[in-house]
Amino acid sequence: MTSHPSPTTTPSDELRSAPHATRVLVLNSGSSSVKYQLLDMRDSGRLAVGLVERIGEESSRLVHTPLVGGVGAKRERTGPIADHAAALKAVAEELAVDGLGLDSPELAAIGHRVVHGGLKFTAPTVIDDAVLAEIERLVPVAPLHNPANLTGIRTAMELRPDLPQVAVFDTAFHTTMPESAARYAIDVETADAHRIRRYGFHGTSHAYVSRETARLLGRAPEEVNVIVLHLGNGASASAVRGGRCVDTSMGLTPLEGLVMGTRSGDIDPAVTFHLKRVAGMDEDEVDVLLNKKSGLVGLCGDNDMREIRRRIDEGDERAALAFDIYIHRLKKYIGAYYAVLGRVDAVAFTAGVGENAAPVREAAIAGLEELGLTVDAGLNAVRSGEARIISPASARVAVAVVPTDEELEIARQAFALVAPEHGEVNA
Repeated sequence: MTSHPSPTTTPSDELRSAPHATRVLVLNSGSSSVKYQLLDMRDSGRLAVGLVERIGEESSRLVHTPLVGGVGAKRERTGPIADHAAALKAVAEELAVDGLGLDSPELAAIGHRVVHGGLKFTAPTVIDDAVLAEIERLVPVAPLHNPANLTGIRTAMELRPDLPQVAVFDTAFHTTMPESAARYAIDVETADAHRIRRYGFHGTSHAYVSRETARLLGRAPEEVNVIVLHLGNGASASAVRGGRCVDTSMGLTPLEGLVMGTRSGDIDPAVTFHLKRVAGMDEDEVDVLLNKKSGLVGLCGDNDMREIRRRIDEGDERAALAFDIYIHRLKKYIGAYYAVLGRVDAVAFTAGVGENAAPVREAAIAGLEELGLTVDAGLNAVRSGEARIISPASARVAVAVVPTDEELEIARQAFALVAPEHGEVNA
């Protein structure tokens, strides 16, 4: 097995950022898109944000928003962007217009979101050839994500070969799960030979939200047990004991767990065999069914919670059933993770649905009063971009809404690795 430098080891001198460099560019490279943010870690402020989409098409589009000194005028360019190399060069050009170019001596590192790190990567890691090889070796367990992440990394390394490039892995936060939670009950030799186990995803979000929840409670993360509910089009739950993940709902892939926008979540594996025998579906058709045509969209034709709630208000029974199934699964995981943790200090809702859908939060907690869980209707109804408690002051367990910030989490982890002399800057 290839050995890697310990992610927690101080990088060698050639990988250190310049002492005055405090900016981190965060890249999230998809198969046909690149999302990016430039942050200054002195105050965690955003200097620019943007998105390149439809890479490789004639209708490619780059939307760039400078944020220096407040929100600037959004700029947009359209037209063919051939590949990720061209996309990142276009991003560099837009940043340069604002005096934030990639050649700036203030740039400390480029942080890359990498979806799958397997068991090798348990922390942010400075990227070298061995790390690239290991990320590539994991492509079979993340065929839709790791190849795109690799493309973004290699392109950025070509643009700035002298700059530390840091991989921050979605799976890393979940590598603290005990074997009793991470292993499936299948033949051990088969599982080990094919790396079949529960890895979990959304790790940067769960790490950030669990820590911010502790901050909201005025306590250290090591003192707090939190159930984090990351509810977006993709959805996952985690049980976090003292800052360490001990269980999470997603598994080998992001399909397992909660009901999601288009994914089924937990399902009897024999359903796949049944569909092959009875419906004549092949592996690809079953894959598409469970990942893209199931979940809320499979149940009622919509995966937008706002639209589902509108339909429920109009008396739509299919929408109401889809919502009930969604909540039932969510409530089951809250109860299960309460049992896993033994003591719960807070339940934190985050991501698009978790942060904005008050009816989801209310329904998920309803009936759990015996567990010390309840929400205040007035507090729950308030719309805010700030982290907040929505349970009564007298509640035994806090219920919180904590906006996630995966880009900031990636930037913090990358900066702490390449500029350790700054210590816990804005952590």
